[in-house]
This record gives sequence, C-alpha cells and structure tokens, in this order.
Amino acid sequence: MELKQVNEFLWEIPRTGGMRVPGRIYASKRIIDDIRDDPCLEQVANVAHLPGIAGYSLAMPDIHWGYGFPIGGVAATDAEEGVISPGGVGYDINCGVRLLRSNLTYSAIANRAEALADALFAAIPAGVGSEGAIPALDLTEMRQLARDGADWALRQGYATRADLDHTEENGRLAMADPDAISAEAYARGRRQLGTLGSGNHFLELGRVDQIFLPAEAERLGLGLDTVTVIIHSGSRGLGHQTCDDYLRTIGKAMERYAIKLPDRQLACAPILSPEGQEYLGAMAAAANFAWCNRQMMTHLTRRVFMETLGISERDLGMTLVYDVCHNIAKFEDHVVGGRRRRLCVHRKGATRAFAAGHPALPDAVRAIGQPVLIPGDMGRYSYVLIGAQGAMRETFGSTCHGAGRVMSRARAKKEARGRDLIEELRAAGVTIRYQGRATVAEEMPAAYKDVADVVAVMEGAGISRRVARLKPFAVIKG
Repeated sequence: MELKQVNEFLWEIPRTGGMRVPGRIYASKRIIDDIRDDPCLEQVANVAHLPGIAGYSLAMPDIHWGYGFPIGGVAATDAEEGVISPGGVGYDINCGVRLLRSNLTYSAIANRAEALADALFAAIPAGVGSEGAIPALDLTEMRQLARDGADWALRQGYATRADLDHTEENGRLAMADPDAISAEAYARGRRQLGTLGSGNHFLELGRVDQIFLPAEAERLGLGLDTVTVIIHSGSRGLGHQTCDDYLRTIGKAMERYAIKLPDRQLACAPILSPEGQEYLGAMAAAANFAWCNRQMMTHLTRRVFMETLGISERDLGMTLVYDVCHNIAKFEDHVVGGRRRRLCVHRKGATRAFAAGHPALPDAVRAIGQPVLIPGDMGRYSYVLIGAQGAMRETFGSTCHGAGRVMSRARAKKEARGRDLIEELRAAGVTIRYQGRATVAEEMPAAYKDVADVVAVMEGAGISRRVARLKPFAVIKG
C-alpha cells in the first residue's frame, strides 16, 4: 500500500479506487515501520469507502487491527447524507475511562496498597460474565437506566451532581431509545452493573509522578504524589449483544440501499434510514448503561477506600476528574474544507479531545480543554492530556485512547510462557489481583506499545498536550 509522509507525525494513504477520501495515520516513523505490513492500514483505506465520509479516514498512533474499522480509527460522515456503521463504534459500546483523584498521597498510604487491592478485588467483580456488585435490575429499571444514563445513578444515590458534570455528555445521550435494545441484551446486562469484565478492562491505583503543565494539573486537582484511580470498562454483555444484533440487521439492509464496500465488517446504513435511526437509539442506550456501570464502580471504590483506610468521605476527597468514552458515534459540528458541517463522528479506540473554549465542555474544564485519559499497560505509566486546537482543525476533535497492542492475545500468551509476570510486576512496584492468569499473560506490558511514544506523537502533531503522568501501584484485572 502506498504511504506518503506528510510531516514528522502524519502519513497519508492516497485516494485510489473506490476511496472517497484519503486515509491519514498519525504516527512516528518507528510506529509506521512496525505497522507498515499490518492489515490495520488496509482497514484505514477501507473505511474511506463509506458513503458520505468527510475529510479523511483517520487513525491514531495506537492503531491496531479491529472489526471492520481499525482500533484507533476516526471517521466523520455527513449527518444527513452519510451512514452509520456499528463497526465504527465497536462491540463494547462506550468502552471508556474515568479518572478519580483524592486528597491522599501515596507516601502516606503505601503500606496499605495490598489491603486496598484485596478489598477492591473483593468488592468489584471482574472477569468474563462477572456479576453481583449491584442487585440484578428488573426490566423496568433496566429501561429507565438505558434512557437516563448517569442520571439514574444520581437518583439512586450512587452519584453526585459533580460526577455528572465531569462526565462526557453528562453521562447521558438523549437520543437513547430503550425500545431498540433487545430482550437478550437486557438479560445479559441486568446482573452486570458495577462490574469490570475481562480483557483489557481494569481498575488501576496510581500516583502522580510527573507534571508537565502545572496550572492545568492544579485545575484538575492533580499534585505530585496524589493518589489516583483509573476505571476502564464499558457496556458489558448488553453492549456486546446490541452490536451483534445490529450488525445482522444492518448487514441485511445494505443490499436494499445499494451500498457496496470492500469489507462486509463495515456494514452500514444511511443515518436517516429506519435501520440507522434504530441503531443510533440502541447505541446511545448501551452507552448510557456503560456510564452507569463506571459510576457504580466509582461508588464502590469510594466506599472501599473509606472502609479500608478508616477515613471519612471528606478526608478521602475522591472526586471525578473526567470520564471519557472511546467507542462511540456522536453528532457534532466541525469545519471541513472551510465550511461548518453537521457530522456523525465515529470514534473507535479514539477519544474526544475538544480544545479550550469549546461550548460542549463543562465550566470546570472549559478554560483548559477537555481532559483526555490515556491508560498505558499494567507496569509502566498512564497519561492525562488535554485537547488542543490542532484536534479541532485536523481530527474532528479526536486523539488517541491508549497504548495500542503490538502483540495478538495468542502471541502474548506464547511469549509469557516460562515467565513469572506477577513477580515482574511486583519488581516494578505494582501489586496485581486477577481472576485468571491467562488474562495477565494476554495483557502483559510487552503486549503493548510504550504509551509515552503514542502521546508524544499526539503532542508533536498539536492534537493534545500532556498534563501529568500517573504511575500504577495496584491493578485489578478480570
């Protein structure tokens, strides 16, 4: 595949054949060299065939192969003449990350790290099919939750108004349609509220060990040695089933709308079609479930810290810095070719990164830009970024979402044979609690790019800026 270098951090796949726009990949030369023969680049070109796509088919430096769209992919389609593609959102609808900060310092609680890890592992279910943190909801409650998102958690006493104010979209997409969620999806989700799940999902205790933008870090409540919590999870079985349901529905509808694409996994339907509208309502409802899921784990985390450390809510001071989703499609206004357009922005393994002053941002962060939360691997570090003006000009207000895999899960398990990964993490200062050793092997640090390289590309390209680095000291895995 032809690949042209535009500048130090940007590469382009020229428009050929049925591509409606060029493809663009944000990457360093080293990252490009690593993925040059990877099928994820072909996926970038395939996405460029979508009807109504605007600007470019984009990929972030954490790009790797995914279902239809590459993970790390961004595509914006015209809100009236374009299409919606479930593959551009992903199976785990509104898989996302939230960051909590506290009044605690690591130096003051270091000797309690093991106890906190044990208590969190006991309180927050993790692993495939995990359930039980919150009593199972009946269908009426599930429909209300799917409609109202984090507002449901607020009414039930599991959230504060400040939590919602620091959540993307305030934790609720208004276009949610509870009727568009299947009975099977509701059945899969009703016992999974407040659960981590498996795979790359985790809860991570960390400390701020570097600050790059002092004023912005202070605004977010992040001082050196501050104890933080990252929660990475999504819509669990409800979201997975919803994606499965609509891939079938939309796959069948493509022929009716005479849509031909190079990959059936890019199944899509016109946004204004009945199938497109129904999927959007279901996707939003699943996204609302995911925000509630992360909020419930926030509630459980606060309770565990207070009980384990024997401190008050005031002394703990655990507040939400921000919650971002990175598997979503949302309607936004962006300038393309000098003209403001209403677009449906698909972000699959990519994070919204609106710059300072954007009206969609809450008052608490509008002056500095949207916080962007970039988890690394279990053993190194994670980053807090903020959106920059380059994102508004070039990437539909988007940036990376994580480190990005460099090994398949099968290869990672093979590479892990004969190694004591638990001891390796302990030597790096990280306590881990997990349901299965296979997950630890699949998710070992070497299976991922160095997240520092990924965020350096985004900063170098002017898309987002580093605020702080977080060093993990305890991780809960499925």
